This record gives sequence, structure tokens and C-alpha cells, in this order.
Amino acid sequence: MKTTDIVTKKSSEHVLVCLSSSPTNKKIIDEAAKLALAFHAEFTALYVSKTQEDTISSDQTEDKKRLRSNLQYAEDRGAQITTVIGEDIPFQIAEFARISGVTKIVIGRSNTKRYHIWEKHTVTEQLISIAPNIDIYIIPDTIMDIKEKNNRQLAEQIIPTGKDLLITAAVLFAATALGLCFFELGFTESNIITIYILGAMICAMLTKSHFCSLISSLCSVLLFNFFFTEPRLTLHAYEPGYSITFIVMMLASLFTSSLAYRLKKIARESAGSAYRTKVLFDTNQLLQKSRTEEEVLKITANQVILLLDKDVVIYPVENGDIGPGYLYAKDENDENTLRMDTSEEEVVRWVLKNKKRAGATTKVFPKAKCLYLAIRINGKAYGIMGIRVEKKTLSTFEYSVLLSILGECGLALENLENEREKERASLMAQNEKLRANLLRTISHDLRTPLTSISGNASNLCNHHKLLDDATKEQIYSDIYDDSEWLIQLVENLLSVTRIENGEMQLNKSLEVLDDVIEEALKHVDRNKSEHEIVFIPSKELVIGEMDAKLITQVVINIVNNAIKYTQSGSKIRIESGNTKEKIYVTISDNGPGMDEKSKERAFEMFYTGQNEILDSKRSMGLGLALCKSIVEAHGGTIEVIDNEPRGTIFRFYLEKGDITLYE
Repeated sequence: MKTTDIVTKKSSEHVLVCLSSSPTNKKIIDEAAKLALAFHAEFTALYVSKTQEDTISSDQTEDKKRLRSNLQYAEDRGAQITTVIGEDIPFQIAEFARISGVTKIVIGRSNTKRYHIWEKHTVTEQLISIAPNIDIYIIPDTIMDIKEKNNRQLAEQIIPTGKDLLITAAVLFAATALGLCFFELGFTESNIITIYILGAMICAMLTKSHFCSLISSLCSVLLFNFFFTEPRLTLHAYEPGYSITFIVMMLASLFTSSLAYRLKKIARESAGSAYRTKVLFDTNQLLQKSRTEEEVLKITANQVILLLDKDVVIYPVENGDIGPGYLYAKDENDENTLRMDTSEEEVVRWVLKNKKRAGATTKVFPKAKCLYLAIRINGKAYGIMGIRVEKKTLSTFEYSVLLSILGECGLALENLENEREKERASLMAQNEKLRANLLRTISHDLRTPLTSISGNASNLCNHHKLLDDATKEQIYSDIYDDSEWLIQLVENLLSVTRIENGEMQLNKSLEVLDDVIEEALKHVDRNKSEHEIVFIPSKELVIGEMDAKLITQVVINIVNNAIKYTQSGSKIRIESGNTKEKIYVTISDNGPGMDEKSKERAFEMFYTGQNEILDSKRSMGLGLALCKSIVEAHGGTIEVIDNEPRGTIFRFYLEKGDITLYE
């Protein structure tokens, strides 16, 4: 037993590998995959992006090509891809590890050294210091020079575009023009300095390059000196204190523009992250409310369209094979269609077989129209999603959110399947219980009348000469009653079986309801002599379209039920009549009545209530359940209500028959 517990216990290990654009990152991914396999651990690949722009895009630089290749390689090795955004890479890795329960981190180590004492520690050094409780495996990375890479990225951020230069010039011109107006109006120099600082802030908000902020700060000082200090229109200044003013103005402009640039970047990243987080949250909430596979797939497709603004096609997996595809267009009026031709079918089947992405922007079937990904959970594919990416590669952050949405979809589909399995198991258990109850009840209920018949027959065989005529007549009567009870029981069982198997066929014809009731009263329990049974025919002609034999059985069962469950001398009243569109039969008694629970369950199979049966025979609880099935098969209804001041009323309604008179 202990061995089984050890084998089936789920591993709590979680291995995290850090992704980068390093050429040797695939080696690090391989080592992490081996580690995850050895520990039977959950495997996650994390990429930390400093900004949302620092992601995979259509720009075909070597770094981005390698990053995209490493990301796909990690996914092929079974890793769950995740992307986070943050300036402090070691902190983001450590925080993600803490939240996700990571126990082991695999990261590459570069041979880049600190050339100056003021330079920061490397990522690996910082990670070791802030995550001391996590096992960190450092794989040497001797090829990629991170310092050189950072220098290239810094150069890309500094070099301004022509648009940024034009914006900078326009802002400086506007600030100078406004300053001249202030000067003519007699404003002090401090007010004009404020205008230039405001201009540097506006320039930082409207441009992307840090260099533009530096240009605007330097030019603000020079323009202020040229236009507003004595001697004017020169770069000289008479006042010796102006040099301090220029330095302070320069520093204020730089700090202000730097803060504005940082705030702009944070606001942009926060807006994007908030939007994607909302997409994920809404996806989870909507999928929890869905109850069918079609709803789940539609919600997933709509959320992917919101995220990527691209057309989506989904192919459900039915019995291990691909079903017909469903197209979800980003524009409802778009006439474009994504049809599954031979080449696309080959891609979809490859994705289903290998559980990996393929199609456009990948190395597998790169000429396909869409990028295809499997909707899967726990190794089982529930569908294949195709996204028309139009040869534009998704960013790592978009791809990470997309995988999260697909994971939510897979989980929702798995939950629906589990619910169906539970329903099937519950139905099987219910059927098994029903079968057991049926066998137990039949064996119990048949024993009493069969024992009585056998005993009475034995008395007649062995002692018929010693029995007087009155005793013999009583024995004959008992045998007849027991045999009639058995016949009624068998009739009910056969009828229930036919109804459950869907084999009951109604032989409908126009019948006078009062004649059917009178025929039924001829076959009710022999104990009816102990009760007062009154039939009050309708004053009108009551005709319905029915199977007379089955409706007779309904009346017999309800009257027999009243005889069994009411005291001797009780009054059983039967009435028939017409309504506007229906005909009805009412059977009432003045017995002890039924409580609310019994009324609610009166038509359940095998439910016999709490009342004792006065003729010492148990009821199987089939009679009223059979009545309900027969009446509903006729398109009618049946109900049970209280009789005033005491007792119970059963009433059922049937369709009225149409009579055509010929003169």
C-alpha cells in the first residue's frame, strides 16, 4: 500500500529555465528539460522583457531570430512558455519563481566581467543573492557577450529618428516664441526658464529617443542664453551668476525629461499589460459560465481576436480525429474565408499528432495560411486553433497570453468532459440501484402471494376431505385474490419495461371515457367491498382519443392505490368531465392523505411512502409511476392534491377527441 502511494504521488518539483537570445540558450534548455524529466517536475520557460517593444517582431535582427528560435525550441521540449515585463530582470525571475512555486532555476552564465566597480552585478549574481532558498543551476554561456549586446541595444535607443528630430525642433521653436512673448510682456526670467523646462518635458513625452531629451535640454539652455540674457543675441553673459543658472536649468531639464520619458514608458506598458490581463480574466470568467463545447470554442476564439485582432479558425477533435472547422472572423462583414484545403489539412493533422505548433512563421509548413496550435491539457488535444498571422510573428508576450488562453480553453473542455463522465457514472449507478431495487422488491413481493397460493393449494390437496364448504370457498377466494394481484404486478412490470425501452406503442382510438372507467372498475382489487366506491358519470358526453387498455390500467392502479392506503369503510369517488380543450378523470378518497414529501415523490418509481398497506402486501411503487408515464405518453398531465377536509385527489387530463357528425 505504501509503495502504491509513493508511485501515484504527484511530484511537487517545478523547474524554471530562463530564455534569452543567446546562441547557447538551447543548450541551457536541454539541461533544464533533462532536469525536469529526472525529477518528473513541471517545466516552465520564462522570458523577461524590459519593455513591450523589446519583444519578437517582424524586425529580422539576429538577436530576435535566435530568441524566436529558442522560444520554439523550449516549447518543443515540453516547456510552458511565459513572458513577464520588467526593468529588474533578476527580481522578475525571483518573484515569478516565488509565486509559481518554482524549486529549481536553470540559467546561463556569461563570461562578461565587471570592468568598473560601479557597474552592476551580473544577472546570475543578483539572482543568487535575492533567491537564496531556490536551487539555481548555472550553465556556462561562453559565446554571447552580454556587455556587447547591451551596448548595441543602448545605441538603438540613443540614435533618434527624423520624426523625433522634427518634433524636438518644433517644441524648441514654440517654447522660444512663447518666451519672447513673455519677455515683451515684462515677465521675469524664472517664468521663461519654466517654459523651457516644460518644453523639455513635452519633448520627452512625444519622442522615443533619449537623445532627443538631451538635445532639448542643451538647446533650451543655449536658446535662453542667446535670446534672454544680456548681452542678447549672443552666447555671452555679463552676470557671473548666470553660469550657475545655466547649470541648474540644464539639470532640471534633464531630470524632468528623464522622468517624463520613464512615466510615458511605464504608462504605455501598464496599459498594455492591463489590457492583456483583462483578456485573461474575462476569458476565465466566460469559460466558467459555458456549458457546451461550442460555447467554449466561441468564447476562446473571440478572446483571441480581442488579443491579436486576427481571424481565427478552430478544428474540434472528435474521437481522436479532426472535426469540421469553425471560422471566427475579426470583422463580421469580412468575406474572407479560411477553407481547409489539402495542404492546410496536412498541417492540422501534424499539429494534432505532435502536439506542437506549425504553419506560418514556423519552420514546419511555413507556407501555410495560418499559425496552428493545439488546444490541449494534460497531454490530450481537444482542438486545433489556426490564426491568420499574415507572416507577422507574434511577440513573446502576445504568444505567452495566447498559450494561457488556450490552456484555459483546454481546461474548460476537460471540465465539461469530466462532467459528462460523472453524469454517465451517476446514471449507471442509478440504473444499477434501480435494477437492484427491482430485483429485491420483486423477490419480496412475489414471495407473499406465492407462499399464500402454495399453502392454500397444499391444504386443498392434503386436507380437502376435512374442510367444509365455507372454508374451501374462502381458500378459493384467497387463491384468486393472490393470483389477480400477481397478474396486476406482472402487467405493471411489463408496461414499465416497454416504456423504459421505448417499445410502448399507443393504439389510439376515439373512446367514451365513462365506458373505460366502468370497465376498469370491474378489475380493481377484490378488497373493494370493504370500501365505498362511487362513480359519478359526466352529464355531458366525454370522448377522448386514447389507448383504452392503457387508460384502463391507469384507473385500476389509482383506485387500487386508494384501496390499499385508506382505512376500511373509506369513500372513493370517481368523476369524469370536460374542460375547454381537455377531458379529465378525478379519483378522490377521504383517507389519511399524503404529506408534502409524499406528494412530491408520489410518481417516483419504487417510492411507497410511509403509510402501511392494510392488506399486508407491500407495494412495489410501480403503479403511480406507470400511470404518469402512460398519461404523458398520451400528451396529458397528472397531478396529486389534497382533498378537503381530508384525503387525497388524483386527477389526470387527456386530449379531447374530435367527432364529425354526418347527417
